[in-house]
Amino acid sequence: FEELRVWMADFPPASADRAYQDRFQPLGLLEEGISPYVSAGPGLVRALGRGLALGRLRVEEAARRAGAAPGGPPGAWRTVPHLRDYNLDHFGVGTLRGPEWTIADREASYLVRAVAARRGRRLPHGYEAVYAHTACDSRGHPLDGLHPYVLRLSPPPPVRAFWSLTVYDSPGGHLVANARERYAIGDRTPGLVHGADGSLTLHLAAERPADPAAAANWLPVPPGRFRALMRLHLPDRAILDGSYVIPPVEPLGGRAGA
Repeated sequence: FEELRVWMADFPPASADRAYQDRFQPLGLLEEGISPYVSAGPGLVRALGRGLALGRLRVEEAARRAGAAPGGPPGAWRTVPHLRDYNLDHFGVGTLRGPEWTIADREASYLVRAVAARRGRRLPHGYEAVYAHTACDSRGHPLDGLHPYVLRLSPPPPVRAFWSLTVYDSPGGHLVANARERYAIGDRTPGLVHGADGSLTLHLAAERPADPAAAANWLPVPPGRFRALMRLHLPDRAILDGSYVIPPVEPLGGRAGA
């Protein structure tokens, strides 16, 4: 709270946010000079502790809702292209100020801003890049390196820069070493084999596929559960408006519980 007090003094809010910030005066966040937290009384300590706990719960719940795929088939990719649309006052070089990239409801934007900070403060705006992720296959089962999978992109994602696919272990969220030392695959990966119609079938498996074409399109996955993350840089309108849908990851052959 002391760090927050100092930062709020050094970086004052936009004029439109001042009335909202004034609500924090009883908590000492707007005090100048000597910190009110050096020898805070028990009542203030309880209020700050409870408020922090409740605030964290609210942000975590909002973050879960933001990452949820509303409806859709099993294994649908989740994406939040407008998570960064919170700035109404300060626009840096290259940022877009159009109404489709801002949240008109200023108070609602506070929670969106908190969720954006929770998920990663330096993530780009949707018009710069869209991140899509999934942890389940087309049958609704968790992705697991015990099974091989394919991702059939027909056509590949429409982007004006590049796209890539990376897998991370679950629940850790880390890259896992593999013999090929390939940790991402995408349209800049040399040697990919496309179909005659321009489609691309990626192979996600812990073991190298025997077929040479499948091996060229192979992304090694961890031996256990994992999640897949696709980064779409400078996405076309079809990605932003949802008319292009990333197909679910499909298991190859039968699998237990299917």
